[in-house]
Amino acid sequence: MSTKQGKGSKDAALSRRSVMTGAVTAAASAGLVSAAAGQTGGKPGVRFVQPDAIYQTATYTHVVEVVGPGRLIYTSGEQGRARNGDLPPDIRAQSIQLLENIKAALAAVGATFNDVIKLNVYMLDLRQHQPIWSEVKQQYVNKSAPPASTTVQVSALTREGALLEVEAVAALPAV
Repeated sequence: MSTKQGKGSKDAALSRRSVMTGAVTAAASAGLVSAAAGQTGGKPGVRFVQPDAIYQTATYTHVVEVVGPGRLIYTSGEQGRARNGDLPPDIRAQSIQLLENIKAALAAVGATFNDVIKLNVYMLDLRQHQPIWSEVKQQYVNKSAPPASTTVQVSALTREGALLEVEAVAALPAV
């Protein structure tokens, strides 16, 4: 896309990348983000950023930037149901099964947990179940570039007996 800069000026090519590069440079200059805070996690076009101005954590990334071309993969909310539909009775077994379900969904499009950039977690009892979920999740996600993550407590899920539901977003290079 291009735009006129002003009266009598020449057309200037203006791309999203040039705007974002300028914004990131300005933010770094202002001390809002640190150049050292961004990592690629081994994925071209993907940058994991832990801004210096935000609480630092090793279990998720605050900002994941994806610059195309590439593919974004979204999974539906997965529960800890086995293939036959049965749900284990406890949070640990449901967490393992739902992560295995997401692993299978990702594999269907050539992705792995190393490609996951965002997890949305919905659980019935946040205080009791979140520590166990977090422990199990760490066995699956990329620890050097953990995905951005949101966990919220909900009053109900679609299946009786389900204790949590998780959606994943993955970023892959273009085919």
